[in-house]
Amino acid sequence: MTIRLLLVDDHAVVRSGLRMLLGSESDLEIAGEAGTAVEAIETANQLTPDVILMDIGLPDLSGIDATREIKKRFPKVAIVALTIHEDQEYFFKMLEAGASGYVPKRAAPEELITAIRAAATGQVYLYPSLAKLLVKDYLSQDHVTEEKLKLDGLTDREREVLTYLAEGANNDEIAASLVISPKTVERHRENIMHKLNLHSRSELVRYAIRKGIIKA
Repeated sequence: MTIRLLLVDDHAVVRSGLRMLLGSESDLEIAGEAGTAVEAIETANQLTPDVILMDIGLPDLSGIDATREIKKRFPKVAIVALTIHEDQEYFFKMLEAGASGYVPKRAAPEELITAIRAAATGQVYLYPSLAKLLVKDYLSQDHVTEEKLKLDGLTDREREVLTYLAEGANNDEIAASLVISPKTVERHRENIMHKLNLHSRSELVRYAIRKGIIKA
């Protein structure tokens, strides 16, 4: 499987470096580039890439706004934030906007490539130091009663599917493990998201961390 990428950064030299780095990977293809949020939205509309690498500090709209708009128009396009910002304000806003990954620009190239491949298969990748922020934030909130009531609203099968989803398994993998069809998995996934009032894979992972279903 070839992963088609859209590079979004307002610095041409950064995009050039990413093109050289990622273009050497046999399963990655640079489909396009954009230097502003508006260009990113327009180019995503033209190319429908698999994964978008999104800078946050863009000259027109923020990468957060661009992420939110792209996810609204193209829910299946995965977005990975690649940014200098490592504070929790930007981190949480990008996740809420629908990003599937968050990688600081200081990270090793292997970290970025791992994040891209994870996002392309429907998984969530968070840089380790930032994942700790997520755990700390949600463990500090008292949602135990509320979350227990929510979880009790799921069927036994939906709880099984929820666990697999939170661990990063895709529909085909879950179907094989539970001996059901991928379409049935998708139906369970939709029911889970509806019952728990979740809207993205990242929200599901955050919920699973709060419940202790998975550990970060």
